This record gives sequence, C-alpha cells and structure tokens, in this order.
Amino acid sequence: MMADAARLRREVTTLMFDQYGTVVDMQGGLTEMVTPFLARKGWPGEPHRFVTWWRRTHFEDSMIDSLCDRGHTSYREIGHRAVAQVMRRAGIDHTPDEVRWLVGCIERLKPFPDVLEALGRLRARYRLAILSNGDRDMLEAAKPHIGFDFDAVISVEEAGYFKPHHATYAAACKRLGIDRTSVLFVANHAFDCIGAKASGMRTAFIDRRRRPFGDSPHQPDLIVEDFTALAAALCD
Repeated sequence: MMADAARLRREVTTLMFDQYGTVVDMQGGLTEMVTPFLARKGWPGEPHRFVTWWRRTHFEDSMIDSLCDRGHTSYREIGHRAVAQVMRRAGIDHTPDEVRWLVGCIERLKPFPDVLEALGRLRARYRLAILSNGDRDMLEAAKPHIGFDFDAVISVEEAGYFKPHHATYAAACKRLGIDRTSVLFVANHAFDCIGAKASGMRTAFIDRRRRPFGDSPHQPDLIVEDFTALAAALCD
C-alpha cells in the first residue's frame, strides 16, 4: 500500500475497474481456449506465447489507432487484425471465421477466483463501474460469464479513443455524473493506472504478477496483490 487507506475510504465514492486482465483472467482464459485450436492446427509452440503475441499486437495496434486520431476503430476489428497477424507470424493457415471465433473468446472470459467475493464486499460501500476498451456489444455479451451486476459498464466507444487517452476517463466520469477525484480506478495494467491518475483519478494497481510499477510520475495510490487485498484495504 502506498497511500493512507483510511483517506481513500473517506474520499472515494466510486470504484472503476478495467475489465480485460483485471476483472477477467485474459491471459489464462484465452490460453485455455486456444490450446485445443492450436493443437488441431499442429502448431508446435506454447499456447501462452501465442496469446501473449496476440495481446501485445492488439495493444500496439489500439495505441496506434488512438495516436493517429483519424476515427475510432472498434476493439473487435483491432482484434481481428491482431489475430490474423499473429497467425501469419506463427505460420498457421487460417480462415476469417477462425479469426472471428478466436476474438469472440474474449466475450466468454471468467473472473479471477478472488474477484466476485471481493466485489460483493465492496458493493456495500461503493458504486462499482467498468471502463473497458471493449466494444459495447462485447461487454454486454460478457456479462453472464462474469456473473456480477456492475452499476455501470462503459465502453471507450463513448470517448472515441482507447485507454489510456485522457478522454476515456473523462467520458466515464461524465456518464456517471461524478468528479474524478472521487474515483479510485482499479487495473492490473500500469498503463491504465497511469492514464487514470494523469486524468485526475486515484488509482489502485492489482499487482498479480509481482512486477515493479516503474518510475512514472503518476504512481498509484494503492498497490495490492489481488481483489481480496483490495477489499480488505477499502472496507476494513
């Protein structure tokens, strides 16, 4: 922990969560889903590396999309491009339907084991929202697989940029009718914490991978190992 948790409990009214990789296990879930597909294709590589390539390519392409500032490309379309590129990199013959199926797996990802119980505790004290780079329809399709009814689920489509563009956090606060300083943004990704903090929010970094946050001037207000620790810090 870096900030006074008691102060956060006094001043924060809303917790806003990243979805992919923070609420749901993106790396583990996609690895499990793609493993039989890659086996059928006869690919000799490790499935988790395929997923890592996929996620890195998607992230790079989404950042390029925002920086070019020539109109927002959907998360799904970015995903299709990224998966096709990784298939070519891996030398895997593929069809457009297979690419679409792989990207569709994102909608069926499950939460990390500690998430739902912690969210139940946090709900008694805070308003809980999602702010995701995913498209609106993808986030809607994911709801039954997550199994928790957030107070709001917001797509960056409303801002027209991918996180960590400052417009995404501003649009989410406008949608909820709240001041940024009353929000604690929760993410497993340093880039998302940095973007939210730079936009005026408080931030909590879920350090599941036990990695240093880095020397950004936009340090998180809270660092915890998982959602159980987050709930303990914010509810006790």
